[in-house]
Amino acid sequence: GQKSNIKTSLLQQVAKALEISVDAPDVMAYFAAIAAHPGYTHRFQSNLVQPGLRFPLTGDASLFAEAVRIGQEIIWLHCFGERFFDHNAGRPHALPRMSKDERPMIPKDGAVPTQANRFPARITYDGASRRLSIGDGFIDNVPPSVWEYEISGKQVLIQWFSYRRLDRSRPIIGDRRPLSPLANIQPPGWLAEYTTELMNVLNVLGRLVALEPRQNDLLNRICDAPILNADVLRANGAFDTSSKVNSIDTDAQQRSFIPQDDIS
Repeated sequence: GQKSNIKTSLLQQVAKALEISVDAPDVMAYFAAIAAHPGYTHRFQSNLVQPGLRFPLTGDASLFAEAVRIGQEIIWLHCFGERFFDHNAGRPHALPRMSKDERPMIPKDGAVPTQANRFPARITYDGASRRLSIGDGFIDNVPPSVWEYEISGKQVLIQWFSYRRLDRSRPIIGDRRPLSPLANIQPPGWLAEYTTELMNVLNVLGRLVALEPRQNDLLNRICDAPILNADVLRANGAFDTSSKVNSIDTDAQQRSFIPQDDIS
């Protein structure tokens, strides 16, 4: 079965403050909407010096609902259509796709060769033509923002390709033990399924990039509106005070991340 790791008491306190029904998937979607974009780290960079994510929790029910809707789409994209699917909301239980005029395409002469002697060793991008080249193959209509998309400071497409290219070796850092010989076992040539996977990734990244302006605007509006008071939530039993994570004392800068306005 499935069990939420969000305390029921937290859900109850948030629902009481917002005067709406709130469940665990709602909270996860809310967090995805406000934090899964560059605007979050840019705005709170100085507040994130201490490990552990911190979120401004809105006291406005309409903003919370808006964040949930956006977050559901984000998680649906991150899970390639396997979670938060809702056909009526435009999120089918299927691989996400950009609109036909915006999605990447492989021209007739752009197929990535599958012969062993033409195994791709490099992935490159030309912003002027919006072309992504994989060895001797290529994909057109790829936006620069998709090519540049990063997670934890690493370009997603470059990381993805590094596990499927001809040379998949990794540098040995420090005392890390050498890789097993099993790591050298790989297909003799580029697999057609790699191209399918890449097209899926490009479509997901394209849609995630398109959501970022909405996420940033929403975050700004949430921060300009009333925020739920973390100390009041804690006093009402919303957090597990026995947890080591929750017992860590934070400095004044970290404590001021969530404004200390009373919950009305």
